[in-house]
This record gives sequence, C-alpha cells and structure tokens, in this order.
Amino acid sequence: MAGTVLLIEDEAAIREMVGLALGRAGYTVRQAESAEQADPSIKEQMPDLLLLDWMLPGLSGADYARRLKRDPTTKDLPIIMLTAKGEEHDKIRGLELGADDYVTKPFSPRELIARIKAVLRRTVPTASDDRIEVDGLALDPVSHRVAAGDTTLEMGPTEFRLLHFFMTHPERVFSRGQLLDNVWGTNVYVEERTVDVHIRRLRKSLSQTQHERLIQTVRGAGYRFSAKP
Repeated sequence: MAGTVLLIEDEAAIREMVGLALGRAGYTVRQAESAEQADPSIKEQMPDLLLLDWMLPGLSGADYARRLKRDPTTKDLPIIMLTAKGEEHDKIRGLELGADDYVTKPFSPRELIARIKAVLRRTVPTASDDRIEVDGLALDPVSHRVAAGDTTLEMGPTEFRLLHFFMTHPERVFSRGQLLDNVWGTNVYVEERTVDVHIRRLRKSLSQTQHERLIQTVRGAGYRFSAKP
C-alpha cells in the first residue's frame, strides 16, 4: 500500500471522489466530516498525511491545522489543505499555519495524487544521531549498539538501520516499498520480499529480550513499530 490518508471534508461528493481515486492509487483512505470527528481517528492510528478542507462545520480547517501543529504528537503530520479560495493571501495563510501544500477546488484526482506523493517524499523525517529508547529498548546510533537493560543485542547492519528507522518513526505504518526507499535507498534494486527476510531477522534479535512484539505486522499494509498492544 502507498500509505494512509485521512480526508476531512464535509462534502460527501468530494469525499467519494477523492476516496475512490486514492483507493485506486493504492492508498488506504480514512474519512471524517469534521475536525471533531477526525480527532479520535488520529489518536487511534496516526495517518501518513492529512487532506484537510479549509471550510469545515464547527472548528474550521485553518484552526484545526493550527492546533495540530502546536501539539507535539501531531506537529510533524503532513497536511494538504483543500480550499475553494483562490486568493493569494489565503494560500499564503494556509502555508503559514503549517500546511505543507494546498490544492484549490475544483481539482483533478491526478493532480491531488501527484501533490500527495510530492509531500510524502519531502516530509518523511530523517533519522538523527540521538540515542532513542522505547519500552526499555535503547538504540545508540553513534556507538551502533542496541540494548535492553544490561543485555546487548546482536544484529546485522541492515537490521540495525531498519530498527533505527522504525524507532524514529513510531506508530506509523510503512509499506515494504516505503521501507526499501528509506532504509535501503531509492537507487538500490531489492525485491520487496527482502524486507520480510530482514524483519524476521530483526525480530529474532529482539526476541532475546522479548521486544520482538514492538515490530507489528499490519495486514495488507506493511509494518509498524509500536509499544501499544
């Protein structure tokens, strides 16, 4: 799958059109009619990108974008604003609120999909050299060590890079293709089933301290790193 998109739009016809187009393009699409309805969906599972209508009933799309960008848990969530406003100052305001891009209605499904792909390419965070710890599992990129308490876990370089990527992007579902692009690199030709082999090796290394449960298989979508059951 290409990723998960949450569409917040109060017009049913637009929801149906966008949902069909993105579904055909391989995206998992979740829908909400308002910001208030979208909140539980975001808390349950963070989407890869938010399509947010500018004018919504209740809390406006503009105000909701501002709120999401102020919240530490959602500040890095990519947002594309959907707006009927063609005025230059409205587009600038949308970007100033923290939106990554905007699409003016009416738009073609092909244009929207191209914008989504472009935003996702440039907003996937890069891994840092900071030490990371999740549920007692610690990874140090500088010393290239993974440990749980006093136990040092042995793993190969690819499994280490895979774990580092997962730990710096928790709660997000990544397809095999996305993992290949981000861990192996876009210029390397590797079959997608290779990902499954390295996932098994990574889980085997983590099983020494019963942390293999952190690598979750999301059926039909890919893999997720999560401390939640």
